[in-house]
Amino acid sequence: MSTLLKNVRIENDAHLSNILVRDGKIARITAADDSPASSAANAPQDGTATKNSPSGNTTVESPSGNASVESPSGNASVDEGATVAEGVEVRDCGGRLVLPPIVESHVHLDATMTEGDPHPNESGTLFEGIEIWSKRKQRLTAEDVKERALRAIRQQVRFGVQFVRSHVDVTDPNLTALRALLELREQLRDQVTLQLVAFPQEGIDSFPNGRALMREAAQMGVDAIGAIPHFEFTREYSVSSLNFAFELAQEFGLLMDVHCDEIDDEASRGLETLATRAYEAGVGARVTASHTTAMHSYNNAYFVKLLRLLQLSGINFVSNPMVNTHLQGRLDTYPKRRGVTRVPELTEAGLNVSFGQDDIVDPWNPLGTGSLRDVTLFGLYVTQMMGAAQIDGSYRFITHNGARTLNLEGYGIAEGNDANFIVLGARSWREALAFHAPVVASYRRGRLLFESTEPDRQWHM
Repeated sequence: MSTLLKNVRIENDAHLSNILVRDGKIARITAADDSPASSAANAPQDGTATKNSPSGNTTVESPSGNASVESPSGNASVDEGATVAEGVEVRDCGGRLVLPPIVESHVHLDATMTEGDPHPNESGTLFEGIEIWSKRKQRLTAEDVKERALRAIRQQVRFGVQFVRSHVDVTDPNLTALRALLELREQLRDQVTLQLVAFPQEGIDSFPNGRALMREAAQMGVDAIGAIPHFEFTREYSVSSLNFAFELAQEFGLLMDVHCDEIDDEASRGLETLATRAYEAGVGARVTASHTTAMHSYNNAYFVKLLRLLQLSGINFVSNPMVNTHLQGRLDTYPKRRGVTRVPELTEAGLNVSFGQDDIVDPWNPLGTGSLRDVTLFGLYVTQMMGAAQIDGSYRFITHNGARTLNLEGYGIAEGNDANFIVLGARSWREALAFHAPVVASYRRGRLLFESTEPDRQWHM
């Protein structure tokens, strides 16, 4: 069956459009016809059946019906060669906002839903979180990891996510979590695209057999290689671990995503090593620096020098504003640092920055829902990006920018691309942010992945 979504607002376009989906692809995008004739065509006719839908009124053509579906141009058929027998489902979205699917650029699915086990992170620091997780991961089983991760992914799908990059701790001699998530990646491949990063939570050169475990993870089929230079024992280990991770990624043809300088220490400068290696090899688009929270403590003279290197390298950045704000600045009295990287400056310099949730109910974040809309809203406040154009364009942090970070191909609402998109219960991104508009429908290759009925509200005031 083909589907025609009528009267949608694609991204921030002020004009209404129609999207024709056929065989899992976006077959055609046209301007919506708001003429009286088009409005009349929305009404049920002989040979059609209608039903209510959260994404709008739906009309399904009967193969035996004589009526044809109005096309955006007002012609008698939906598309050239289209016939009634094809069965075209028409959904009038009533001016709702349609976006490409949300991209989760940074999350830890192996640790999700473990908050308080074996005990809460009372200090709220990154390092106590690592200590707690080190104890919890000793009891991991494949079933435990998959069950918790699937719960989190369902939450993410509810909020419009279809693409997820998850870091997986490989400082575990058994690689239990990695084996489990590799299985889940295959299990969900038709519903959600899951990228897995080999993440050495306790270091590469500072952890027994760290290099061997990283190599084993690469051989098992991860999508990207990670590192954690600020957690290594010494500056020398920091540099050597980055060099090893970079060469491993190159050897296996993998992407790279490093937990880089996630600390308040202004002397933590792994980023300059990572960017230099990416620049020299000409692979910046395949390399990501996550967190980079030490950047908020760099003196401006050093940052200006560093920015030139970052622009030359063309690497990607991921900021996790909610969790970074929660974890950083914990040793400050006052003034207290916000702990978020320089998102406005990086963006203005033409570098790609995306937002991530980072943690969902785990030792580093006792809360978290999987909603990147909430992360974006918080990120705009904490980075002071509240100008009109900044607000209106902020959806890109969790859509197009995230897709670029993950090196996704064929992403976006365009003819010929897979019919992947979401419908929100709002007419603009600004409205969706301000009033917490829900995702009412999520389409994956033209099929409904998720659908939600907008709640009826009754006011007694």
